[in-house]
Amino acid sequence: LPVEQEQVAGQNTWLEKGFELTDSLLSWCKANHMYLILDLHAAPGGQGNDLNISDRDSSKPSLWQSTANQQKTVALWRKLAQRYANEPMIAGYDILNEPNWGFEDQADRNGTKEKTNAPLLKLLKEITAAIREVDKKHIIIIEGNGWGNNYNGMLPPWDKNMVLSFHKYWNTNDEASISHILKARDQYNVPVWLGETGENSNVWYTQAIRLLEGNNIGWAWWPLKKLGANNPLQIKSNLNYDAVVNYWNGRGRKPNESNAYSGLMELATYTRIETNILHRDVIDALFRQPFTTATKPFAVYNVRDSLVIQAVDYDLGRNGYAYYDTDTADYWVSGQRSIGNKGRIYRNDGVDIRKDSSRYERYYVSDMETGEWLQYTVEVATKGIYTISLDIASDTSGTALSLQLDGSPPVPAVDVPVTGNYKTWQEIGFLKMPLKAGKQTIRLFVTKGPLALRKLVIRKNR
Repeated sequence: LPVEQEQVAGQNTWLEKGFELTDSLLSWCKANHMYLILDLHAAPGGQGNDLNISDRDSSKPSLWQSTANQQKTVALWRKLAQRYANEPMIAGYDILNEPNWGFEDQADRNGTKEKTNAPLLKLLKEITAAIREVDKKHIIIIEGNGWGNNYNGMLPPWDKNMVLSFHKYWNTNDEASISHILKARDQYNVPVWLGETGENSNVWYTQAIRLLEGNNIGWAWWPLKKLGANNPLQIKSNLNYDAVVNYWNGRGRKPNESNAYSGLMELATYTRIETNILHRDVIDALFRQPFTTATKPFAVYNVRDSLVIQAVDYDLGRNGYAYYDTDTADYWVSGQRSIGNKGRIYRNDGVDIRKDSSRYERYYVSDMETGEWLQYTVEVATKGIYTISLDIASDTSGTALSLQLDGSPPVPAVDVPVTGNYKTWQEIGFLKMPLKAGKQTIRLFVTKGPLALRKLVIRKNR
């Protein structure tokens, strides 16, 4: 129970439901031969000024303003360690997620510049001692202040089986961005781990993993699934829940209670994995693209007499190999604020994708700028002359496209008519082109943008 709900001050009333849920999760992991790390995301009272991270109620004393909350946190970890002391599939205990608190300087609300971090160090040592009273085996993982990255005053390690964790978001993927953790690893001969990262584009993901694994640093992604297309699994939203979100953000009227409830229950149903949207492009960016520049077809395209390819289904691969886009990731922490996919839908590369409001579950590539291109790999059944047509939209005069087959010189650019907006489409055709039998690539180049592309149609001439 929270401190405020205890009948007797200093008492710890345990809620068995929480342990049962943790046991259930552990059983899933064991059945699938996966290690589980227990990570305290919301300590009693809340461990930071970033309220949504620690689930903190700012009207009540925080973890750092309440001795009772600190004692309860220590007791919780002792209870957990006692319960799982002999469990081999528990990999370790991450004892306090993303503390962010100004101890010496209240203006430094998130503790990114703290010099000593004395209260944090004191509590982590007390938790460690409580764990070691009942569990000598498991790894203890600690995080610095300032969302896990400020280790000033907190080292050297005080336990022989300890790992330093750091978190990395929205900054450049270069050696400088991880230099602080590399220095600590070398100075104290202690393992390090990137305990949380993600929330960006596929380009950023691939860069980050190349950097991390190139420096022998393991990683955990946040999260596996949520609302949005930048996760391996996406939870579908619904109109009633969207109305609630719009109201919260000042973009709509307050929905009635029944609609809000209905939307939340529908969202809960969509959290089930079988109802999630699987983003193969995100998985490809995480596991294949860090180590190869090779591209793969997004889907199987067999050209016989005719074939329609949705423009959004360009090849899987790195920027500059499967496609080229000038705005690919968000590095705002390093001072370069950008977007990546402006539509934030369907795929998570830099390519801008928006929903076609005139058709159910159809999408198009928007905002294609000068110099950007898309690649499609097709399998042609028989050699012959084919016509390639494109569904195009443009609200700007003078735009043009070119096409390239298998790395040969691009064909002369074709002018794109002004259709008025990105919802009015017109089909344009290139000259008749010879296609060989077998696999080949088609690249579409924007020689002058901006424009939008909905689909490609390949037809064999009779």
